[in-house]
Amino acid sequence: MTAAGEIGPEQYVLRLYVAGLTPRSRLAIANITTICEEFLQGRYDLEVIDVFQRPVLAREEQIIATPTLVKKLPVPLRRFIGDLSEREKVLVGLDLRRQG
Repeated sequence: MTAAGEIGPEQYVLRLYVAGLTPRSRLAIANITTICEEFLQGRYDLEVIDVFQRPVLAREEQIIATPTLVKKLPVPLRRFIGDLSEREKVLVGLDLRRQG
């Protein structure tokens, strides 16, 4: 974040919605954390939200399955459902790697 609290053009804002700490939730957390540290170090804000603890947020985001990763910024908004183990698809979806 910049000094004024604004998000720079390369800053990623990600929310990962999970349902408790199930093995699938833990795998999704580990996978996205690894990707963020490898490709976005110092340029991301990752918030893990347990839908059992914060159901209103999940409802507002219209989360119908977990785990779900929502890329808020940079635009366009994107959603990924699953444990994020298909690394290449996640990288392409986050615009970190070109499809090809």
